[in-house]
Amino acid sequence: MAVSIQNPAKCEVRSMIRFLHAKGECPADIHRQIVSVYGNIMNRQYVTKWCRAFSEGRTDGHEERRTGRSSMISDALLRRAEEAIQENRRLTLR
Repeated sequence: MAVSIQNPAKCEVRSMIRFLHAKGECPADIHRQIVSVYGNIMNRQYVTKWCRAFSEGRTDGHEERRTGRSSMISDALLRRAEEAIQENRRLTLR
């Protein structure tokens, strides 16, 4: 009896896709197996996309860095926000 895994990491599922793809499984069968263990967490098109990426030489299942503005929360900025809240507890974001 298969056990369902709740809240898997994205890289865990992608590693399973890589493993099953390396064994020669087709994307439809890989998707069927993923759904049986993890539930409906990824549609078949994404499984096909990842199979194609692994066929083209990709070696890991981690997300690539995205372009654009990065998140900039520093300790100093966090401290300033906490101080502002302590000074005026009725502070709002509007």
